[in-house]
Amino acid sequence: MKKNFNIQEIMSFLPHRYPFILVDRILELIPGEKIVALKNVTINEPFFQGHFPGTPVMPGVLIIEAMGQAGGVLVYAALPKEKHGLPIYFMGIDKVKFRKPVVPGDQIILELKLVKQRLKAVKMSGIATVDKKIVAEAELMAVLGENI
Repeated sequence: MKKNFNIQEIMSFLPHRYPFILVDRILELIPGEKIVALKNVTINEPFFQGHFPGTPVMPGVLIIEAMGQAGGVLVYAALPKEKHGLPIYFMGIDKVKFRKPVVPGDQIILELKLVKQRLKAVKMSGIATVDKKIVAEAELMAVLGENI
């Protein structure tokens, strides 16, 4: 299934809100398999005030958070509606690499694939690209539900 989601539809899946929602659009979604999402990076982002004045660079941890949010949409899309709204928590992040800085004006493409799913736990592999060049990559683990 290929489906675009705008920001309103994304917020129907994720609990995040401004200034912490880091996914602007879903470009492709195959529930239970993969997601491709977009993050527009603008100079208006609140973190640029301090990271770094005069040389704004998006914090790497926020690139990974954007991957996690896109992964959250991927997980929710495969669940029955009655499970939507359950929290998804990061359990771990492995094999993180940052390749290039992300700056205002960049568009980050976030691609995540579901590697493994067991009951409430999931493992995803993700890459973030700008202009088709990898800027970050990671494996993310998360758990679904209120009782971790």
